[in-house]
Amino acid sequence: MFSRIAFNSLKQTTRGASKTNNAKATGYNALLGLSVATAIGSGAGLYYLDKNAAHANMEADGLHPADHPFPQKNFLGTFDHASIRRGFQVFKEVCSACHSLDLIYWRNLVGVAYTEEEARDMAAEFEYKDGPNDTGDMFMRPGKLTDPIPAPYANEEAARAANAGALPPDLSLITKARHGGVDYIYSLLTGYCDPPAGVEVREGLNYNPYFPGGAIAMAQNIFDGVVEFEDGTPNTASQIAKDVVTFLNWAAEPELDDRKKIGVKALLIFSTLTAIALWAKRNRWQTLKTRKIVFNPPKNWNKPTPPKN
Repeated sequence: MFSRIAFNSLKQTTRGASKTNNAKATGYNALLGLSVATAIGSGAGLYYLDKNAAHANMEADGLHPADHPFPQKNFLGTFDHASIRRGFQVFKEVCSACHSLDLIYWRNLVGVAYTEEEARDMAAEFEYKDGPNDTGDMFMRPGKLTDPIPAPYANEEAARAANAGALPPDLSLITKARHGGVDYIYSLLTGYCDPPAGVEVREGLNYNPYFPGGAIAMAQNIFDGVVEFEDGTPNTASQIAKDVVTFLNWAAEPELDDRKKIGVKALLIFSTLTAIALWAKRNRWQTLKTRKIVFNPPKNWNKPTPPKN
């Protein structure tokens, strides 16, 4: 009798000690995991800061542009279509002298910044080569909505010859093709200044700290009053740069407004479906997960005796 009591006490003590050790081991494992995660995160953070450190001499890579409050950059922000209209005016009167816009057609402006009649009239101001006609000859005709925005040069060689060997890039996707996007383009257009002491810029180039290397072939073209806006908006250099950058951002991402609209609808639909799925799952399984199975043996139930050998 005494030995049985001692054995049961020892068994309970061992079981309690095992639970305590398991709890301590679990705590140690959690602490170890947290330490490892902290070390990895700290290492990754230090590596990122090392690779993206702000150096005193950033001439080789250009200055990092500031974060400008363009409304389309916000999570639910959309384009300012009045700004797109003004920006296309800036492009047509200033930028189109050197830069092309190969991926944009006149029809793309309809319903975005211009009416169909306005876009058709602007296209008709240019002549496009078409044909052949009935006699097999090519001919010139007024532009139509299905025509692309005309390029300033016939080919790359002509563009280089007119710009001292520099090739003006196509601006269709320029805000997506440059690191920093709209912030970089805006800073570049408004960042021209005199070179600091000790920095020499060879003839034919212009100093801009935001351009990699600091020397850019494109001269400053954005000044106060360089464009007269038809809606009476103040034509300061910053406003002109903001509008043309907004237009170029639309040219690179014309689907942005629709994409965000569809995204909001998708979030609402999937949130509703998730809530319905969670309710259905809980309603279906709560009876199975909360049930209790109890075995009530018969009162006259006797333990069967094992067969004798």
